[in-house]
Amino acid sequence: MRQYWRIQQSQAIISLGFWTATITLLVWPYVAWRFESDETLLLIPLTYLGLIGIAVVVLAIVLLVGFSYDVTFGLWRDHITINQERNPFTTYKLNPTQGLMIAQTNEILRRVASEDEDIQRYCRFVDRMLDWNAKEEIWARAMSSWKEIMEDEDPFLFYLDEDARQKLDNAASKLEDF
Repeated sequence: MRQYWRIQQSQAIISLGFWTATITLLVWPYVAWRFESDETLLLIPLTYLGLIGIAVVVLAIVLLVGFSYDVTFGLWRDHITINQERNPFTTYKLNPTQGLMIAQTNEILRRVASEDEDIQRYCRFVDRMLDWNAKEEIWARAMSSWKEIMEDEDPFLFYLDEDARQKLDNAASKLEDF
């Protein structure tokens, strides 16, 4: 996967070079007559300066279009924002694995700052959030998977009270495996 990512990252620079070379060589026959003299500028033949000039203009245009697309128009940003807002797991829901990590961190925080009322208030909010999420179907599916796939008889979720744990266990046992 890392090699694939490296290829994708280098592809942008390589394709920029190919764009520049291709368009420069496509445009050159139309403007070559302007640079066909034996004259030089700073010991560089005008032919090379013409090619370099075209390449710089093409490169500038490609970068300007990319910049305009990204910054000025922002065409993709709204789409990404809408996708994120519609995804419940980025706004208010937790997947079970994420919930386990938050519960563990919450318990550590509760024990470390047992005297701080603001921290304890926050920990109680996290408890309520975890309790609410534990009633969702995805949590029942996770519980079912922990029992069936991992063959764990009792996946203990310490942050849930006994009633919530029992409801989650019942919901997991009623699921149909596909």
